Amino acid sequence: MPDQRITPTFVQAGKMPPMGRPVDLGMPTVRGDRSDVLAEPAFDALRPPSPDLLDDCVHCGFCLTTCPTYQLWGEEMDSPRGRIDLMKAGVEGSPLTQSMVDHWDACLGCMACVTACPSGVQYDRLLEATRAQVERRADRPAHDRALRTLIFNLFPYPKRLRVLRAPLRLAQRTGALRMVERTGLVKKVSPQLDVMQSLAPRLGPRVSVPERTPAVGPRRAVVGMLTGCVQREFFGDVNAATVRVLAAEGCDVIAPVRQGCCGALSVHTGREDEGMSFARRLIDTFEETGVEHIVVNSAGCGSSMKDYVHLLADDPDYADRARAFSERVRDLSEILTELGPVATRHPVTAGGRQVVVAYHDACHLRHAQKVVSQPRKLLSGIPGVSLKEIPDAEICCGSAGVYNILNPEPATELGDRKAANILSTGAELLVTANPGCLMQINQALERAGRPIPFVHTAVVLDASLRGEPLV
Repeated sequence: MPDQRITPTFVQAGKMPPMGRPVDLGMPTVRGDRSDVLAEPAFDALRPPSPDLLDDCVHCGFCLTTCPTYQLWGEEMDSPRGRIDLMKAGVEGSPLTQSMVDHWDACLGCMACVTACPSGVQYDRLLEATRAQVERRADRPAHDRALRTLIFNLFPYPKRLRVLRAPLRLAQRTGALRMVERTGLVKKVSPQLDVMQSLAPRLGPRVSVPERTPAVGPRRAVVGMLTGCVQREFFGDVNAATVRVLAAEGCDVIAPVRQGCCGALSVHTGREDEGMSFARRLIDTFEETGVEHIVVNSAGCGSSMKDYVHLLADDPDYADRARAFSERVRDLSEILTELGPVATRHPVTAGGRQVVVAYHDACHLRHAQKVVSQPRKLLSGIPGVSLKEIPDAEICCGSAGVYNILNPEPATELGDRKAANILSTGAELLVTANPGCLMQINQALERAGRPIPFVHTAVVLDASLRGEPLV
């Protein structure tokens, strides 16, 4: 499939991009009486975007080639620097408008711009501060509020997901879910709900992990493990593989039963107070275990947990504890690389032969956590693995937490582009480190009519250590 990215003329010609166009402020959308809104600034005094951080942006345009929405639409206000211009307008007293909200909502928060920026602009800090303001102050349509209420009363709560799991599995096994999809009825009622049902992975029996798993052989470390929410209920096999790999490499693994959501989905969508509450509870839980590190196998969760130091910086009871917690968080690939391998690796086979593997970078691992070489090193350390790089690896697949549910059309286009790039590698096995990417890309590969096995890094390592076929 040819690359259909929108490449602006000034980029094609190798010229510096223009400095931007006047900011379109649109119509006011702040809650309250319209006569009062016109004089009310977009942002309140509770942690608005920092003017100092906003001033770091020099509008050089290096972010444009890695920004998914700019690549889709070529619109200045849907680029990082354009969104920063809108933030500046808000900080300087302009009212919050629907146009502003739409452009900020359209951002995936993938942080590819942070990696690309030569000026060190902390767009991640700016976006989270802005979205927290929007969630407090914007007047969203009733259907949007209802959808967000559904998402955030379900996804961060494993016990609620577990209740949903049984009927969903039954609907998959009987073919009822496929029949409903074919009618197109749900899509007509709500494209967002249609995406929610179609993203669900094929469910087998529920797999859980013990609260404590001893190291195999001499103990090298004692680590805690985040079991997650969606990860725990829909990808329990990944958690089980993670525990086995850590134990094989000499780790005692503690997975507290009472742990809850890390708050990543809440924080990344502006539900700041909710995210803080989840973060405090998780800190309390793991402090009680006395572990040396907290290992995470979900990129978005790990990114958020490493960021507790900023999230709770103004909380006198948790600021220091959050800093200590964040310093102990490690992605699975990080801790395994730090420890170094001791367990024997065996060749990984699929269908009786060794496989060509492509590794997909989850955005919150590559851009937010800067973990790039470690997973590649682990995969390359498996005998017989031939590792392929995916073209345009820095561009998001469109999952981005709950972005693909809230914004299904651009997410689908990004997913299809990612699938085309993956298929161009000729890989027979696809590997990543994030459940959202697994669901999003699996669906895109199915749309392309060329599904290939797609598994978590932990599953590949586990198969290698146990000397068992992967698929």
